[in-house]
Amino acid sequence: MKFDILTLFPEMIDAVMQTSIIGRAQQAGLVSIQATNIRDFTLDKHNRVDDTPYGGGKGMVMQADPLFRCHQHVTGGKHVHTVLMSAQGKPFCQEKARELLAHEHLVIVCGHYEGIDQRFIDECVDEEISIGDFVLTGGEIPAMAVTDAVCRMVPGVLAEEVCFTDESHWNGLLEYPQYTKPAVWHDREVPEVLLSGHHANIDRWRRKQSLARTRKQRPDLFEQFEPQGKQDQKILDEIYLEDGPVLTA
Repeated sequence: MKFDILTLFPEMIDAVMQTSIIGRAQQAGLVSIQATNIRDFTLDKHNRVDDTPYGGGKGMVMQADPLFRCHQHVTGGKHVHTVLMSAQGKPFCQEKARELLAHEHLVIVCGHYEGIDQRFIDECVDEEISIGDFVLTGGEIPAMAVTDAVCRMVPGVLAEEVCFTDESHWNGLLEYPQYTKPAVWHDREVPEVLLSGHHANIDRWRRKQSLARTRKQRPDLFEQFEPQGKQDQKILDEIYLEDGPVLTA
């Protein structure tokens, strides 16, 4: 899978995406992540890619033409699914990451300043994505978050598919608690069931913990959850009996 990230700061992308699991995935040829400097495509002798907004107002706006030239360079003039990281975008989630995984080639555009000339968005962008209801200094960190979330699902990037299918948000629930050695730390013991070797009981314990944690910490997700059979309903009945109602602010 190929990612082209259009940015004013390619060194930020390279510093993160060439390390750890994603870096190894690139070395193995499983994914390709290329950061392209938008400034390389401006015709301004001072390498400017921004100007003052029409209608007045504070700050500067990224110009459409350098962005368009950069986009044409990485796409070869063909249609490639293009995402703009934007505070006005739809919230990013695991389901969206799975949708993006279906594309063999993605272009991700990093905004800066007060925004991007709307005409570039209308001409080249397929969708706008936000990673949360807050504002950052640029789109590089959100772009890397999206890239990482999608890359790790590419076959072969993680050792086993279960590495991400058991995690938070894959099935609409938060992940169960994790423990490792030693069995006792600061007088805190690992739950006995995890030491039992009884896989069916371990699976049930993990499912219950996942449901209880989601109910407590993310009631918005829990409200959307549909029990997957009688086992889930039995576990939920236990949770309701043990924990009582969830108090909301």
